[in-house]
Amino acid sequence: MALVPYEEGAGWGARQLHSPSATFHFASRTIRLQQDWRRLGVAAVVWDAAVVLCAYLEMEGIDLRDRSVIELGAGTGLLGIVATLLGELLMFNKEPAQLRALYSTCCARVTMTDREAALEFLESNVQANLPSELRPRAVVKELTWGKNLDNFPPGAFDFVLGADIVYLEETFSELLQTLEHLCSEQTVILLACRIRYERDHKFLRMLRDRFSVYEVHYDSSKDVHIYKAQRSSQKDDF
Repeated sequence: MALVPYEEGAGWGARQLHSPSATFHFASRTIRLQQDWRRLGVAAVVWDAAVVLCAYLEMEGIDLRDRSVIELGAGTGLLGIVATLLGELLMFNKEPAQLRALYSTCCARVTMTDREAALEFLESNVQANLPSELRPRAVVKELTWGKNLDNFPPGAFDFVLGADIVYLEETFSELLQTLEHLCSEQTVILLACRIRYERDHKFLRMLRDRFSVYEVHYDSSKDVHIYKAQRSSQKDDF
């Protein structure tokens, strides 16, 4: 799950965390997400890092069309939903049948992953916020880092996204193993996180041992950093 601590007064306050829903505006759409702190804890609320990474994808015009995208620790699904919407190819003056055919070949292919306990909740938010023509392009799938990697083709993703997934030190090795499995030389990793503790710096050092890592954005209002990582031999811009 998106494993982050709950700290009173940090980021979203208690009222927002315990609210049963949260509303956002991205990709020219209103996204209404259900939250369930009492039942699922940190996996079922929206954290600042996800909001900042969604805004970054939109503001920077990251082209996700016809790209294969996977999100780790998807939680409520906000980031994966926004990636799916931003990967939509709008073609005007086309008949509906032609438009459907274009959707099937030109939109982003987004896989949202989390642990088994969070999948039903995640799926409900995805279904509620994507138009029917885009739902086949968004897949919800179980992934426990480092364990069921055979269910995911190695190096098959153009983008790997994660928001506030760097927290528990005991998961760092499995997370790195998962990133290495999912990434090819061309894959771009985008991680949004707060740097709270020394162990967060430790993860970045571990990540830099295996990937080229750059900070590409910092939101001072939310104290969220976005890092881009690629295989060490791949340093091209995306």
